[in-house]
Formats: sequence, C-alpha cells, structure tokens
Amino acid sequence: MKLLDRWVERSVRRVAQRTSRRHFMSRLGALLIGGSVLPLLPVARGNESSVNDLPDDASLEGSAGDPKSCNYWRHCAIDGAPCSCCGGSQTACPPGTELSAITWIGTCRNPGNGKDYIISYNDCCGKSTCGRCMCFRSEGDKPIYLPQKSNDINWCQGTNSNIYHCTIAAVIGQATDE
Repeated sequence: MKLLDRWVERSVRRVAQRTSRRHFMSRLGALLIGGSVLPLLPVARGNESSVNDLPDDASLEGSAGDPKSCNYWRHCAIDGAPCSCCGGSQTACPPGTELSAITWIGTCRNPGNGKDYIISYNDCCGKSTCGRCMCFRSEGDKPIYLPQKSNDINWCQGTNSNIYHCTIAAVIGQATDE
C-alpha cells in the first residue's frame, strides 16, 4: 500500500510542477465547452426514420381495419378493452386516465402490406374498466414467467392508480428478420 501511495504522490507532484493553475483551468474550460457541444452533433435518430415506415390503416377494409374490432390487425396480442372503444384512440388514452409506463409487446402482421410490426400495448389506468369491446387474443402470448411478453398481468403498476380501464396498441416500428 505504501508503494502505491508513493507512486501516486510522485505522479501528482510531477504534474503540479509541470502545469500552472491557469493552464489547468483553460483545459478544464475547453473540456466543459466541448462536452456541451457534443449533443449538437448529427445523430441518426430511430424514431424520425421509422415514422415514414408506419402502416396506412386507411386502405384496410372490414374488421382488420376497424380499431373498435377485436379482429383489428394491431390487436393480435391484446387482452382487455381497446381504448378506441372507450373514448380514446390507438395511441392515446381517454380523458381522465393515465398511460402506464410499463408495457407488453407483440408482433402483428398488417394484412394491407404483409409486413410485421412491433406493437406496444400500454394500459390506461385510473378509471373503472371500460367493459366495451372486450378482446382476448393471445397470439404469441408467453407464460407468466416471461412477463414482458405476457398479457395476463395488470400493467398499471407505477401509475397513480392501478385500476385498469383500457389498452392502446401503438406501432413502435417494423419488425425485421435477423
């Protein structure tokens, strides 16, 4: 331990003898300014490029294109009431409810273009259960020991109220085969 202490002391003394306080402060200032400019550099952002890849539901006919139907293409792994039946939409909770931060995901095939999309199912919490358009589709559902892929859990944990109201089905992006 003494050997390490001596080595650190000698190293610090050498640096102190070779540099001045002004030099140290100028280097520290340059580091801070350079660090604050770093977030301004161009970065490829995933959400910006995937916005153009979202499917167009307007071309779908029948129940596969109706957000209030259990056969709507985004509802392949839903368990509960779609928020589109309860005063909300596929991406927004009804007024008076709160979006849960935790979610389960599914991969659903869009019949319009034949592509698979990753769907985030978020529960809207804070009001009593909507009860309209109750759907139970468990395509690809996993047992409860894989909770991130199971729709049998109350996902309202972490909100102000853990009372379930309805579920949104938001497209996160296109699924890729790897």
